[in-house]
Amino acid sequence: MNPIYLDNAATTNIYQEVIAVMQTSMSENFGNPSSTHQFGRKAKATVETARKNIAKHFNVSAAEIIFTASGTEADNLILYNAVLNLGVTRIITSKIEHHAVLHTCEFLQESRNITLEYVHVDAFGNIDELHLEELLKASKKKTLVSLMMINNEIGNLLSIDAIANLCKLNNALFHSDTVQAIGHYKIDLQVTLVDFVVASAHKFHGPKGVGFAFFRKGFGILPMLHGGDQEKGARSSTENVHAILGMEKALEIAHNALEEDKSYVKNLKTYFINELKEISKDIQFNGLSEDLEKSSYTILNVRFPVKNDMLLFSLDLAGIAVSGGSACQSGSNKGSHVLAEMLFDGEDDKTSVRFSFSKFTKKEEIDFTISKLQEML
Repeated sequence: MNPIYLDNAATTNIYQEVIAVMQTSMSENFGNPSSTHQFGRKAKATVETARKNIAKHFNVSAAEIIFTASGTEADNLILYNAVLNLGVTRIITSKIEHHAVLHTCEFLQESRNITLEYVHVDAFGNIDELHLEELLKASKKKTLVSLMMINNEIGNLLSIDAIANLCKLNNALFHSDTVQAIGHYKIDLQVTLVDFVVASAHKFHGPKGVGFAFFRKGFGILPMLHGGDQEKGARSSTENVHAILGMEKALEIAHNALEEDKSYVKNLKTYFINELKEISKDIQFNGLSEDLEKSSYTILNVRFPVKNDMLLFSLDLAGIAVSGGSACQSGSNKGSHVLAEMLFDGEDDKTSVRFSFSKFTKKEEIDFTISKLQEML
């Protein structure tokens, strides 16, 4: 059996069509988009065409899309702007957000003296909407709510439309880290009234090192990077032309096959859940990851009935790549901050593994993984 990759929430392999687009751009479109000669104009035109095409997928204008080097940078750009440019003095978030949000909020609390508050989550990782409403009504401070659409560890789907409406009713801005959602779910930003969202191309079979931030029309953008005034002054730095074109192509492919891919991967996830239950009735699923309607079809977070500190290592030796938490924490001795917030004492000491799938995952790979888990548990 060839090596098996079940860590698609960390990153995905790149579509061959995306590689081809980028190779062509590297050889034929090397101009600097800021240059006024024909080579620069050609590069600039391709970037702006990509911006328009990406914007169409979300029913927004091209001017509302700002290219970045990552989802993390996009989150930072939005949060910094909320405080430094839009007058936000209070942020409401949860303790199970990605560290791109949590650590940035903590820094803004320390450096800018903003009020930072956390909405409650239950034992399944659900946001307590009643508590959020209480927090919103409790203060007249200019507030930003930052809650991710899909949790990157447990896969829970946020009731994003309900949260957006709640924020509007209480005059709060709403930012959602949508990194795990874009390329996997259709998002119409004229229907879902989120003010700010982010994307990272490598989560939907595009290249690493490129993403974008969506700023709803009407919000000015203060750059974090200065020196060149690219991206209409929102982000100084020569645009990563080849990666932007790769992201555009990856998003096009993802959206064209979205329902077909979703059905295929959901069937794989269902099969995997059923096979895991055959191994042991004591295997549990963290968050709502077992629920096919309330969690991402790409993520399954499994809590085994034993503590096995070598399980990830043993799976890796068997050629199976998985994650024990966010890949952004790899190499850290710290456990998952998400699971620590949700699980009761005794449960959080058991070994949890995040399996995440893509359209390239095969049933025989699931079968092999199940056979190895049976040997190891």
